Amino acid sequence: MNPTDELQRLTSLIPHNEDLIRGVEHVSSALTPEPYKQMLAHDHHMTVTMEKYHGCSVNVEVLQEVSDGDIYARQIILNRSDDGTPVQFGIVRFDFQYVTKKVRDEIQSRQIPLGRVLITHNVLRHIDLGAILKVTAGSKLAEALQMKEGATTYGRLATIFCNRHPAVDLLEISAPLEKK
Repeated sequence: MNPTDELQRLTSLIPHNEDLIRGVEHVSSALTPEPYKQMLAHDHHMTVTMEKYHGCSVNVEVLQEVSDGDIYARQIILNRSDDGTPVQFGIVRFDFQYVTKKVRDEIQSRQIPLGRVLITHNVLRHIDLGAILKVTAGSKLAEALQMKEGATTYGRLATIFCNRHPAVDLLEISAPLEKK
C-alpha cells in the first residue's frame, strides 16, 4: 500500500474534504512518539483503544455518509461520552457484502461506533495496520478535533478483514494527546 495514494482514495470518498489535511508524512511505528504509538501501532479496534486511553466509552457522530450498493463510506468523529470532547476523526469505507444485514443495519443506524458493532456481533475480524501518519491539520480537521489549524497529530491507515475478506478501509486520526 502506498500511504499517500490510500489517504487520497479515502478522503476523496466524502465530498467537501478540501483543507481537511494540510500535510502528511508516513512515519514508521518504531519512530512514532508516545502516547501515539500505543494508540495507533496495534491490530485492535480504535474504539476499544480510545475508550481504554480516555477512561470512558465513546460515541460516534457521523458527519457525512455516502453509499452505492454494498459500498458505504462515512466521515465520523468519536466523542467522549462523559463530556463530548472529540478524541478521533475517521473516514471508513465498508463493503457490506461480508457482513449480515443486521450488522449492516446497525452500522447504518449511526448510533454505535463501528468497532463496537463488529465486536458485539462477534464478526470474525482481523485488523491490518497499513501506515502511521503524522498529520498537519487543515481547517476542517482542526475544527473537527478542536485543535489549532496547522498543528500536528498522528493517525493511521488500516484494513479490517471480516470473515477473511478485506471489508473495511480506515483513516483514523487521533485528537492531539498529552504524554501521561
